[in-house]
Amino acid sequence: MSDDPTIEAPEVEESEDAYSLGRKAVAQILFSVDRDDREELVALMEPLHPADIADLLEQINAFDRMRLIKLYDKEFDGDILSELDESIREEVIGLLSPEVLADAVRDLESDDVVDLLEDLEQGQQDAILDALEDSDRVAVQQSLTYPEYSAGRLMQREVVMAPEHWNVGEAIDYLRNSDYLPDQFYHIVLVDPRLRPVGNVTLGKLMGSRREVMLQSLVEDTFHVIPVAQYEGEVAYAFNQYHLISAPVVDENERLVGVITIDDAMAVLDEEHEEDVLRLAGVDSESSLSDRVRETTKRRFPWLLVNLITSILASLVIAQFENAIATIVALAVLMPIVASMGGNAGTQSLTVAVRALATKDLTGSNVWRVIRREVIVGLINGIAFAVIMGIVGYVWFGSLALGGVIAAAMVINLVVAGLAGTAIPIVLEKLGIDPALASGAFVTTVTDVVGFFAFLGLAVLVLL
Repeated sequence: MSDDPTIEAPEVEESEDAYSLGRKAVAQILFSVDRDDREELVALMEPLHPADIADLLEQINAFDRMRLIKLYDKEFDGDILSELDESIREEVIGLLSPEVLADAVRDLESDDVVDLLEDLEQGQQDAILDALEDSDRVAVQQSLTYPEYSAGRLMQREVVMAPEHWNVGEAIDYLRNSDYLPDQFYHIVLVDPRLRPVGNVTLGKLMGSRREVMLQSLVEDTFHVIPVAQYEGEVAYAFNQYHLISAPVVDENERLVGVITIDDAMAVLDEEHEEDVLRLAGVDSESSLSDRVRETTKRRFPWLLVNLITSILASLVIAQFENAIATIVALAVLMPIVASMGGNAGTQSLTVAVRALATKDLTGSNVWRVIRREVIVGLINGIAFAVIMGIVGYVWFGSLALGGVIAAAMVINLVVAGLAGTAIPIVLEKLGIDPALASGAFVTTVTDVVGFFAFLGLAVLVLL
């Protein structure tokens, strides 16, 4: 890096269209479909990555999707299927001819085939399995016997392994003479005579060493073995925590049965993050932009109903002070401010707590420190906004007492918001309830009820 102060660093450029299909490209593709011009469609689709084609199929409507797939026909690639959102994958598979479907799945790794099959009807599963070679079919069927969301479902059966007593030359000769190697692999897994993994050797170290060097001397310092029944979320956490690139999977006898690579682990981590965000908003984790109106309505209705019930509870608190509100109209004007500030502060603490629980950063050893921090933050923010709202209340309504009431209520509600936003998800997790799914409704109820009760209660005591 240059130390010359006259040389300015280039500015970071951010584009909304980076790595996404532009409207012009989509319009050109749909125009070729409208004209039934297969040659032009293939030419337009050829430079696109399978992920971009999957995005295109997800963005257009069902009618255009059907016409495009029928016209694209035998050019359809299996990688497109693995990139598709689950909400339309079954629909797309149903539009493919048996021949095209067979060609599409033959080139996929076993883990991608398992991912395709998991959510399909039995008839479509059979069609895909029939398209596979016997050895691949057996491997996929065995993977499907493992529990859903387990490492056994996530792993690929294609593993590059070598005996632990080999040297570099023997390993290289084996790789060169092998009839089949996975499209992507990062390690050679060393195994003992009982087929138990004992270490990983990276391809970089293998190719950079002399032929006579023993593989045992090249194994990585960090080596983790994944049990086949382990929950995929814990697998993704291990990859992220220990910076793994790939890890061998073992059965109950500690024998090597597969390998998980970083792309699959990060996909799981991304799904976990997405689920947490959706659940915090009370949206079903299976929701997608491709869902129909009826499906979307059905999934959101229960959580809106829960919100309605909690709102009624808050309204019951307000109803206890209806005489005070009728006497001092200003209370009705200022009341939503207290509840809103408490709700926002609670959501901030809640989001931090849920995320920390998901990443295992919030544990029994630091739980009280985190709760204390959030309460103190709530207290400091409460005092700051109490001063602001005290002044606003006095200037707006000409009442020093009213300003003091809303100031005190602000402090109380923000402290409670910090406590509830942190403590509620922790308690729910201890009870075995998903904190991302259920915390929001409880925190909102607590901050609304406490906010209204504190503000109106203090108003009755001080102003009446």
